[in-house]
Amino acid sequence: MIQKIKAADRFHIESDWLSAYWLFSFDRYYDPSNVNFGPLRVFNHDTIAPQSGFPTHSHREMEIVTYILEGELTHADSTGGRGLIHAGEVQRMTAGTGVAHSEINATKDSVRLLQMWVTPAKSGLLPSYEQKEFTPEDRAGRLFPIASGDKAGGAVHINQDATFYVSALKPGDSVEHALKVGRRAFVYLMAGEIELNGRRIDGLVSVHGSGGRHPGRVGTGRRRCACPPRSPACSAVPS
Repeated sequence: MIQKIKAADRFHIESDWLSAYWLFSFDRYYDPSNVNFGPLRVFNHDTIAPQSGFPTHSHREMEIVTYILEGELTHADSTGGRGLIHAGEVQRMTAGTGVAHSEINATKDSVRLLQMWVTPAKSGLLPSYEQKEFTPEDRAGRLFPIASGDKAGGAVHINQDATFYVSALKPGDSVEHALKVGRRAFVYLMAGEIELNGRRIDGLVSVHGSGGRHPGRVGTGRRRCACPPRSPACSAVPS
């Protein structure tokens, strides 16, 4: 079964400094029927205005992956992690037993990012931080892992049997991933249109699907970027 969620159906919050779209129940948005997809607990698409951001706040027992789409974010956390996160870079923070951090846009331009929270495979982990840079060429025409429980392809490490991929496809490109029985997949379409297992998908949408015996195949007439996870109940997807 495939469930399609259109961009307009996402929860949206707008303030003087933040424009955010949330796919799952989060903060002031509460929907008990839409809390998670396997271990994927949060999937937020945020735009942060210049000279603003998230002040210091705390988390526990969560793997937090931030992927910068555009702009530059200043990060600081209680593990000693400090630095700038640029477009194309991925940050992983294991909240574990507890961590405090801030994410500030100190520039004159807006920052666009995706942030994904994944429940860890076990609790009580020591808080930690990791960041890596990837290029547009890395994701061109293929599924490229950026965060993974098995460190696939040099991705940042998350403490869960899950993998996030990104992909940018030109007209006529296609990618394929074998989704095993009992696994599930999540695809987030950033732009353009694709064909997912024969089904046309366009606009900015997310697609949830359960595993089967056939590989997932994605082709496109226009470029697109997606970010899907894999987990104990959730497999890496045709991104």
